[in-house]
Amino acid sequence: MEGESSNERLEFLGDAVLGWVVAAIAYDEHTDLAEGRLTDLRKSVVNATTLAEVAGEIDLGPCLLLGRGEDAAGGRTKPSILSDALEAVLGAVYLDGGTEAVRTLIARLLGKRMTAAAERLDRLDYKTVLQELTARLFETAPVYVLTEAGPDHEKRFSATVLVAGKSVGAGEGRSKKLAEQAAAEQAWLSLSQPTAR
Repeated sequence: MEGESSNERLEFLGDAVLGWVVAAIAYDEHTDLAEGRLTDLRKSVVNATTLAEVAGEIDLGPCLLLGRGEDAAGGRTKPSILSDALEAVLGAVYLDGGTEAVRTLIARLLGKRMTAAAERLDRLDYKTVLQELTARLFETAPVYVLTEAGPDHEKRFSATVLVAGKSVGAGEGRSKKLAEQAAAEQAWLSLSQPTAR
């Protein structure tokens, strides 16, 4: 690609336009969501993984002009290259067609994903929010201790979550994941109360 200009400036613009348009769509179409949930919704689609998936769906890889080495190394399917390329395309659409053109394209490419993500927001990932809380309050990560009981076809899992060596929550479930989520929820609710600290 000697002598060719890169798309980094278009990526920069496309990234900004994407964040703004997704925020506007979320605000307009999900009027029931509070600010924090709108942020979660935006993050669920404005990320390299989702953008690479979308770039793959629209077959963007074969359209890329790559150096021989990058091409030989499978650059046309690399998530980082695909997500950057999609941002560059969005930047170019914005420059060429303006706000309405880029909003229409982003809605077409990400609208279904945004709707699906909004439906999942009520199933909060307590393990993630607990980890963020304990990092902020105690500068440590929670530790989960698991036990299981019952026959293989009817196993029950119990989880206890420890923070700085102290038990702060417990939960049960039909899988390790469900038990850990239940324990994390109890711990998060407990530690979120001002009196708990």
